[in-house]
Amino acid sequence: ESKAARAPDKEISVQWYIPSVAKPSKDTETKVLLLYAYNTNPVRTGDIAIFSTSVFSGCLWIPLARIISLREKLSDLKEQLEILMQSSKNFSTSVPSSFLEQSETLKTSYSNKPKMGDAKVHLDKKTEEIAKRCLSEVKALLSVGPAVSSPLTEIPFEVTLQSITSLEDMFDVVNGCIITEENLLDWIISLLH
Repeated sequence: ESKAARAPDKEISVQWYIPSVAKPSKDTETKVLLLYAYNTNPVRTGDIAIFSTSVFSGCLWIPLARIISLREKLSDLKEQLEILMQSSKNFSTSVPSSFLEQSETLKTSYSNKPKMGDAKVHLDKKTEEIAKRCLSEVKALLSVGPAVSSPLTEIPFEVTLQSITSLEDMFDVVNGCIITEENLLDWIISLLH
């Protein structure tokens, strides 16, 4: 069975439509169309009962300049997370091995460890503020409800390198993406309702 005919897990698929290159008038900004579809339960196209109650789609017109700006900010945030991860990795490798051998965490097998990109990153104050600003901008772009202008006071999901990479990919107007990280996905879906 093809991937297009089923979604075994919750996911959101994002595509962008860039209208013709006709020059907009001076008083209008260039906008692109965000097309999205998501499912809240595993679905197969043949199961119409579940398909009709678990699959949703929509679109939003978003100013291109704001998308480009947000993508740059997300890229900077991702770079900051990589620096934090590298410095914490360097710290753990500088601890004497005799001390680490006594640690219970080393008894965990390698296969049970999360991938580097899935590991939650401990954010310093500066990075946390950058993340809140980026996510507030995402919220402002995607929200259709009245809470559009309120900035975030808390980060609504676990920040991992993978979750920020997924958000960065989501706002890449040249390529589409599919997001499956559950907490990030739930947050995005809540904005689109």
